[in-house]
Amino acid sequence: MKKAVVLFIGLCGVLAAGTMALAVGKSGGSFPWLKEKNGISPEFIFTYAENQPQDYPTTRGAMKFADLVYEETKGRIKINVFFGGELGDEISVLEQLQFGGVDFARVSVMTMGTAVPMLNVLQLPYLYRDGNHMWKTLDGDIGQEFMEGLKGSGVVGMSWYDAGARHFYNSVKPIERLEDIRGMKIRVAESDLMSKMVEAMGAKPVPMAYSEVYAALETGRIDGAENNWPSYESMGHFEVAKYMTVDGHNRIPELQLVSEATWNKLGEEDRKIIMECAKKSSVYERELWAKGEKEAEERLLKKGCIVTELSHIEQIRFRAMAMTIYQKFGKDYIDIINRIEEIQ
Repeated sequence: MKKAVVLFIGLCGVLAAGTMALAVGKSGGSFPWLKEKNGISPEFIFTYAENQPQDYPTTRGAMKFADLVYEETKGRIKINVFFGGELGDEISVLEQLQFGGVDFARVSVMTMGTAVPMLNVLQLPYLYRDGNHMWKTLDGDIGQEFMEGLKGSGVVGMSWYDAGARHFYNSVKPIERLEDIRGMKIRVAESDLMSKMVEAMGAKPVPMAYSEVYAALETGRIDGAENNWPSYESMGHFEVAKYMTVDGHNRIPELQLVSEATWNKLGEEDRKIIMECAKKSSVYERELWAKGEKEAEERLLKKGCIVTELSHIEQIRFRAMAMTIYQKFGKDYIDIINRIEEIQ
C-alpha cells in the first residue's frame, strides 16, 4: 500500500513538472499562475502560438499584446506566448485554434485562405498600389467585412499584422524584364494561387517547404524564390541567391486570431479589452516591421546583394501577366476587388 502511495505521489510530481514546463515553454516567464498583480491571481491563463523566432516583429507584437492584456485586466488574464513554432506549424495551429487546443495565434492569410476562401482575395498579386493602400483597405469597412467572413470557421479575428511586400530573388541573374524570369524554377508555398501566378509569368513553380529553400537554392534544385526582405535575410537565402528584384507582387497580411471556444469563455468587458489590446499591438507590430524591413535591405546591400528596380513599363507587364489569374481566383469577388481598387 505504501509503495502504491509513493508511486502515485511520484507520478503526480512528474505530471506537475511537465505541466509547468509546457506553460513556461519559450514564453520567457517562470510559473505564471504563482504570480499576482495587485494581489489578484490570474483568472485565465491562455496560450498564444507564433511560429517565428523571438525577435521577429510578429512575435514581439504578440508579446506586446500579452503584456497589454495583463496590464489592462490587472493581472486577471495571463497570455503565454510560445514562439519558434513550439506549438506546431501554422496549419496545425489553425486546427488547434478551431477546436480550442490553442487560445490565440498569429496566422498568415495564406494559411487562413484554405478555411475561408474569401480571404484568398487578399493574396491576389498586385492588389494594392502600395502599403498605404493596403492599410486603408484593411483598417476600413472592407477589412471589417473580411473579419466578419471568419464567422463559422471556429476562430474570431482581432487585428491585422504586417508581413511586408514580397519580391522575387534568384541565384542566376538580375530579373529586369519579364523575359528574364521565364523558365526559372521558382519556389512557392504550397498554394495553388501562388503556383498559378508564377506560371502566368512564364516561370516554373516548385511547391516546397520553407525550411528546404536554402538547400534547394544551393544545389540548383530551384533557381529562385519569393519573399519579404526580413525573411530573405533571416533564412540566409541572400547567401545563395544574391539577385533581388523589388516588384512587390504580393502584400499578404497576417491575422491575430482567438479561438471561438476561448472567446465564448469571456465576458463582454474582457472581450472589449482584448480587442483594444490587439489593435494597439497591431500598430506596434507595423512600426517594427517597417523599421526592420528598411534595416534588412540596407544590411543586405552592404553584403553584396544586387537589387533591381523594375522600370515603369516592366511593372505594367508583370502586373498584366499576373492578373490573368484573377478570373479563376477572384471571379466570385469582383465587387470587393473593384472597391479595393477605388480606395484612394
